[in-house]
Amino acid sequence: KKTFLVTGGTGFIGSNISKLLIQKKHKVIIFDNNSRGDLKKINHIRNKIKFIKGDIRDKILLKKSLKGVDSVIHLAYVNGTKNFYKHPVKILDIAIRGLINVLDASIENKIKEIYLASSSEVYQTPIKVPTDETEPLKIPDIFNPRFSYGGGKIITELMGVHYGKKYFNKMVIFRPHNVYGPEMGYEHVVPEFIKRLKSLKNKNFKIQGTGNEIRSFIYIEDFLSAFNLILNKGKHLNIYNIGTSEKIKIKDLAFKMSKIFKKEIILKKTPLRKGSTKIRIPNIGKIKKLGFKAQFNLNKGLKSLKHHEKKNIKKNYFND
Repeated sequence: KKTFLVTGGTGFIGSNISKLLIQKKHKVIIFDNNSRGDLKKINHIRNKIKFIKGDIRDKILLKKSLKGVDSVIHLAYVNGTKNFYKHPVKILDIAIRGLINVLDASIENKIKEIYLASSSEVYQTPIKVPTDETEPLKIPDIFNPRFSYGGGKIITELMGVHYGKKYFNKMVIFRPHNVYGPEMGYEHVVPEFIKRLKSLKNKNFKIQGTGNEIRSFIYIEDFLSAFNLILNKGKHLNIYNIGTSEKIKIKDLAFKMSKIFKKEIILKKTPLRKGSTKIRIPNIGKIKKLGFKAQFNLNKGLKSLKHHEKKNIKKNYFND
């Protein structure tokens, strides 16, 4: 069994990966400054993990924390579309300085295995749909602050691949596509819609764009089974999409969720933010070859989410 260090381990995906590693009997160190994560998310595994409060831009602390570690899973970043527009300098600083620190500290500690979280934002508006891992990466407009996020992830992939060739025995990049589930921040479509449905005063329900924008969503349980396959069978210097091929228009998602949460809605369309993309569906052929089979379609995932929401109403399961 290995010792893993998970950066950003108190965030939504990081805390779930940490739980998965504990289930698989690995040792886990979480390195996070909790600026967006929440220690409550790892409460029930707190006694089984080592938690280090730190910022990945703190190279000295990071280097010290990586002593005796076998494998690094690097997730620490700033997510949420609103943040891309508001804090581009901070996002790029965390992306680039943080990544360089993670790579340097791993090399100095002779760690030979690293997993880097990327994003579908790296290819922005794709040429091919469904989109596979060979899609060209692009920044359509460097003056648009939105692309600070995608740009940081492009640098992650570029450095990951070339540092991977030189310093690591296993360097794998994974691109999550719209993961949703309990204990998620409100800065993503599904939880944002739930928040809006719960606080609905009249039937007017705001959505960005025409509602014809298309996405696919993956439930956290399915994400974890795909990630587990990458841990065990993922190949060195490879990139893997993690998502589903089940696609839905955003307006249909709003109506589907309104039915599940028993609220009547009238859609109110608002302009799409500049730089938003109309369609994003991953080609998941590569992860399927490793043995991935989704267990949750969107209906099942949303109902499971509602069940968690009801069960944990006092805890406020969605944390800001």
